[in-house]
Amino acid sequence: MPTLLLVRHGRSTANTAGLLAGWTPGVALDERGAAQAAALPGRLAELPIAEVVTSPLQRCQETVQPLLDARPELRAHTDDRIGECHYGDWSGRKLAELKDEPLMEVVQAHPSAAAFPGGESMRAMATRAAEAVREWNARVERDHGADAVYLMCSHGDVIKSLVADALGLHLDLFQRISVEPCSITAIRYTRLRPFLVRLGDTGDFSSLVPRPEASDPDATVGGGAGAP
Repeated sequence: MPTLLLVRHGRSTANTAGLLAGWTPGVALDERGAAQAAALPGRLAELPIAEVVTSPLQRCQETVQPLLDARPELRAHTDDRIGECHYGDWSGRKLAELKDEPLMEVVQAHPSAAAFPGGESMRAMATRAAEAVREWNARVERDHGADAVYLMCSHGDVIKSLVADALGLHLDLFQRISVEPCSITAIRYTRLRPFLVRLGDTGDFSSLVPRPEASDPDATVGGGAGAP
């Protein structure tokens, strides 16, 4: 079965503003995010990418555009199932304010039981994304062969849930996974099991530099802004 490259969108204006974007329209890449997207074709230059699938949200569409420009033989397929979690009433709110919401403790410790008011559950998000990957695996293998490589551009929580699925981890453990903006995660699928061969690879280790402020023990809902 194919190898899937999961690319998180580049850094967005919501990331730098500390907002939980969700499906809020008009959330674009910021200057750094645009530079991350521009570097993507070079990072993937040696890989024969068979298909590109993307979330319908603007920040993902903008992230894959430089790759599509560099490879005119490719076109992007949009799949709503790999779109961001529907955060409902939480969408567009500051993450700092949401920390005091009782639901946030559930999101951190028991995400399989978390459902966002006016939105969807994290379990539903994980299920739709996993179903999309399995359908695309079959389609890519049918059209391009079992050794094909294809790319999906999606969002932090979606990618984390797909990594958990590949590793056989319960969704309640997915907050232990971190993927930075424009990072590449690679999963090689086989008939019996997937193999996680890259996780959150940006080629940049600056986010590991110790910072003067205390580190936050909680996971950032939506994925965070990455290195400063």
